[in-house]
Amino acid sequence: MSGPQESTESTSFAALRGQLQEAAATFAGGPDTLEGILLGMVDDVDRAVREPLEIFPVCHHSPASALAMARRLREKQPKVVYLELCEDMAPLLTELRNCRLPVAVQAFAGDIDGFPQEWAPLSVVAPITEASAEYQAIAYALDTPGVELVLVDRSSDHVFQWDTRDEQDPEEGTEPPEGAEAALHGEAVGVEIGDLRPRFAELEEHLLRHGKVRHWSEWWHQYVEVPLGDGAAGHDTYRQVMFLIGSLFRRLAPGDGARLRVDEDRERYMWTRMREHLSATGTDPEDCLYVCGAFHAASRVEEFGVRGGSGTFTITPRTATNWRYGLIPSSHAAIEAQFGLAAGSVSIAATEWAKSLKRTRVRPYRLDGQAGTGKSGRKKSAAAPAVTTTAAPAVPAPAGAAGAAGDELSGFLRRPPVLDALDEAELLGWSVDIVRAARRSGYLASTADAIAVFETSILLAGMRDRAKPTPYDFQDAAVTCIEKDSVPGRRDVRRLVEIMMGGDRIGQVGYEALPPLARDVYDRLEPLGLKLRQRGVQRALLDMTSRPELEACSDVLWMLRRLMPHGAARPIMGERRLGERSIQESWDLALGTHQRALIELGYGGVTLEQVLEQRLRRDAYGPRATTATVLAAVEDTLLYLRGRRLADELGTHALKVLAAERSVDGAPEVLRRARALLAYYRTSEPVLPAWIESFVKTGYAHYCTLLPTAFRDEDATVGQVAAMLGFLFSMESLALSLGCDRTQLELAVAQSHPDDPAKTALLWAAQVQLGTLPRAELRARCDALLDNPMVVPAYPRYLSGFVHALEPVPGLADVVVEAVSNAFGRLPDTVLLPWLPLLITTLRAGAADLAPLLIREAGRIFPGRLAELDGWTPPWRVTETDPFAARRAIPAAEVPRGLALLTAHPEACDAVAGLLGCDGGWAPAGVPAAPGAGLLAAHPATCGAMAELLGCDGVWAPAAGAPASGAALMKRHPAAPMAVEALLRSV
Repeated sequence: MSGPQESTESTSFAALRGQLQEAAATFAGGPDTLEGILLGMVDDVDRAVREPLEIFPVCHHSPASALAMARRLREKQPKVVYLELCEDMAPLLTELRNCRLPVAVQAFAGDIDGFPQEWAPLSVVAPITEASAEYQAIAYALDTPGVELVLVDRSSDHVFQWDTRDEQDPEEGTEPPEGAEAALHGEAVGVEIGDLRPRFAELEEHLLRHGKVRHWSEWWHQYVEVPLGDGAAGHDTYRQVMFLIGSLFRRLAPGDGARLRVDEDRERYMWTRMREHLSATGTDPEDCLYVCGAFHAASRVEEFGVRGGSGTFTITPRTATNWRYGLIPSSHAAIEAQFGLAAGSVSIAATEWAKSLKRTRVRPYRLDGQAGTGKSGRKKSAAAPAVTTTAAPAVPAPAGAAGAAGDELSGFLRRPPVLDALDEAELLGWSVDIVRAARRSGYLASTADAIAVFETSILLAGMRDRAKPTPYDFQDAAVTCIEKDSVPGRRDVRRLVEIMMGGDRIGQVGYEALPPLARDVYDRLEPLGLKLRQRGVQRALLDMTSRPELEACSDVLWMLRRLMPHGAARPIMGERRLGERSIQESWDLALGTHQRALIELGYGGVTLEQVLEQRLRRDAYGPRATTATVLAAVEDTLLYLRGRRLADELGTHALKVLAAERSVDGAPEVLRRARALLAYYRTSEPVLPAWIESFVKTGYAHYCTLLPTAFRDEDATVGQVAAMLGFLFSMESLALSLGCDRTQLELAVAQSHPDDPAKTALLWAAQVQLGTLPRAELRARCDALLDNPMVVPAYPRYLSGFVHALEPVPGLADVVVEAVSNAFGRLPDTVLLPWLPLLITTLRAGAADLAPLLIREAGRIFPGRLAELDGWTPPWRVTETDPFAARRAIPAAEVPRGLALLTAHPEACDAVAGLLGCDGGWAPAGVPAAPGAGLLAAHPATCGAMAELLGCDGVWAPAAGAPASGAALMKRHPAAPMAVEALLRSV
């Protein structure tokens, strides 16, 4: 650390130095470290006061600092205002007039260069509220002719160049803020003007304990805000007190070398920039005002002051990172969460700011046209006198006498605190309002509770040595008197008090200050007729049939759903899938609530299509991209962009990614997306794109190569292997037509020798599909598993494999039903009952998606009525050579043919006969029926075509002859019955 700049001590604070030396001798018993700290603090104050360039110390979001700033600006009317804020944020400040405060100035970088990739994205925010000194300085400089505003703090790039996160304790993390309003800043790094809080934990604990307060915000309000903001403290007194506090916290800071080094580098940076500006413009330092935090005002670096050391500090160049800038909405809760303030403290500060303005009659500076505020109080004349206040303000120092201020600090420290008189009307109004709010929230509060809150507030203030209850005293009293055992609604009493004191004010960025993409989104959604810039959820109804122009709005909403956080655009009715478009949609829109996300989206491009294409390319070409990821990008391209160019490019890239993969982790997702894309192209395109054909060929060869390894690999799950087989079998016809060889698949299956029971069952199913394993042998193997007591405990895993096999071989559903049924029918209860939980958990964990197919097959096989169960014969018990034996075994009298119903109501049959052109009448009761014979004779062309297809050379039998039984045809073509059987089974 650089030592303090050498300077001659002034005699302005000689009396104060003597008093502090006596105090140090009394408490420490002689010269000691305490004396050095106390005298060093006075030296810091003296040095800052005598600086020719007037330093104005502030505390972030402090009403007292804002009030003092407004007074000083009207008194001095500086020509140049130097502000402690990132220098690259200057162009955004003019857009503040188009916003409703609080908002945050943001610098954002999505693609970084020069920083670790795990830091991306980078974001820096500087929240601004009306009750802050920095806003007063900005409003004065921007709306006063001839005044220049210069931001002198390090750039956003240097914020991360000097980042010390690698040197911090990894266990010291910050918890994410709770609530949507508290998370408005996201994970951005906060830049605050005037961070003034003890860095010595023991000092803060001591101040809180002896001040009889609960947190630092309350201590600051009681012992700094109130004495400096009551109007009695003049400008010199305010400056010296703030210098003293900053010096105290700086000298008692713990030995955090990294943080202190960053603070000193910031001070060197700011003084270097100010000297450069003074030298370049020739401005007199007496006409300037330097607004910075009190901690930095008491700086001891060598570069301090306009006459400080020069050439000793070199500002490093920025990295190649491309920064984007904009304004995002902020809120009181977000500021409190960002900077570790007590909940409700910023809202209470805003309330105190309004009360101070009314009490002191100081007119603050406001930007012309500022949303949510009145007209600016800026004077048109630069020589206008300062406004009057209820208390007599200090006489402003003449020009050039900024360093001639006397010792105002000694009198302020010796003066006893001014006890504010109890404002009973104000306190009584608070008590009545909180009881009213509590009753609305479900609390059983009454007038007696209002009286109790009133009296308890006075009691707590007295116990804490205060004559007038503060908002914090009132909050504690309300919680004590109203909140009993539980909270009946969404808000507790503490939150109700915060709302009553001003609530969590949420800012909004105006339309003119939005990036081009955000404005484009609002313009394209204008046909909806909704006020989308307002916070809250709004319902949008889109009927594209009656209003075709809403199709463009639908496209925008689906892209917003893809790009923005959940809840910004949520579809209630309607969906978008490949090849399908909804004719009616219903949406819940909350673009105003998620305005920050929309603004950050605008940093990536000027239209949604451009940003979406960038995101898709980044996902597809990223270092961790998989085949499933690239196919998902292709699907999103077809859904949202409707462009073949990008889809073909990403599809071609998917080929390279697939060929480079050596694992099967993404096989299920690849199968699902490849099927969907193939079905889409087959129905919407005349020919398949070249990349999808190449993908099928490459995937067929790729999965055939990996199949034997996957069967043996313990890390490959049965679902992944089933997905590989599903790809091979479902794409087989297309692959073979494109030149693939089925022998490769047969060899891959023959080389597979799994050890896992589930994969073994899956292999058997693949062999059945290839025709190398008959169904009869598969059933025999299942029976052998049940006959082996050593294998029965593993039988559920075999069933899990069979169920997974329904993905590549859906025709095995009847075999799986048979396997489960045989287990229930053959296993004794002593084995079955302990085995059932394992079966259920195995199927639920590994095959829950395929269970519906299994259930449908069981419903088709098993009888639908309980009465039919006794005479029902399972289909697997029927002889394989005669699949219709079971049907013929049923007596003809028991076959329900519905003849009685037809004869009782012949009109239906007559109508069908007339439709088909049948002229014959009803057959007599004793004549056997020949179904369809008349129809075939009347229309012989159908039978002739079938005979030609089957190669039958015979002719029609005579009409009087008996109908042919087809025995000759079956004898000539013995494969026909088996083909018919296979066809029936597949159906």
